[in-house]
Amino acid sequence: MNRWAAFTPLIVLALIVIAGAVLLMRPGERPTFSTGLVGQPAPAYALPRLGEGAAVTAADHPSGAYVINLFASWCVPCRAEHEQLLSLQTGGVRIVGVAYKDAPEDAARFLQEMGDPYTVVGLDRDGGFGLNMGATGVPETYVIGADGRVRAVHRGPLTADIINQEILPALHAR
Repeated sequence: MNRWAAFTPLIVLALIVIAGAVLLMRPGERPTFSTGLVGQPAPAYALPRLGEGAAVTAADHPSGAYVINLFASWCVPCRAEHEQLLSLQTGGVRIVGVAYKDAPEDAARFLQEMGDPYTVVGLDRDGGFGLNMGATGVPETYVIGADGRVRAVHRGPLTADIINQEILPALHAR
C-alpha cells in the first residue's frame, strides 16, 4: 500500500497532462484574445512625437477615419507587414505609427531603412498606450472611425487579404 502512495503524485500529474493534451488537440475554433474595444471610443492619447514637435494626439485627425499601427524595430513580423503599410499610405490612408517599447533612435533607423508609411509617429516607450488599446504584442493595427470609435482591430502582421477584408471595409464604413 505504501508503494502506491509514493506514485500517487506522478499518476495525478500524468492525468493532468493527458487532460490538457485532449483539450488542446480537440477540433473546433480556439478562443482568441478579445477585441473588446471594437465599437468603443478609442482611448485618449498624447504620445511624445518621434523627432521634434508637439505630442501626437487624436486631435491630429479631426475628420475621417484613420489607422493606428503599433510597431517596433525589434519586431520581425513588423518588417514583414511594412510593405502593406506603405501600400496603404500610397492609397491615401492616414496611419499613425506608434513605436511600442522601442528606443527613438532605433525606431527612426527602422523607418529610414524600411520607408516611412506613417503620417506621424508617437513613442510608447513604457507600453502604456498599448495597454490602453488592449495590445497583446506587435504588430497590431486599429482602425479608428471619424467618430473616434474603434472600428476594427487586427493582431499580427497585415497581409493584402487582411487589408482588403478587414481594414479597408472598416475605414470606409459609415
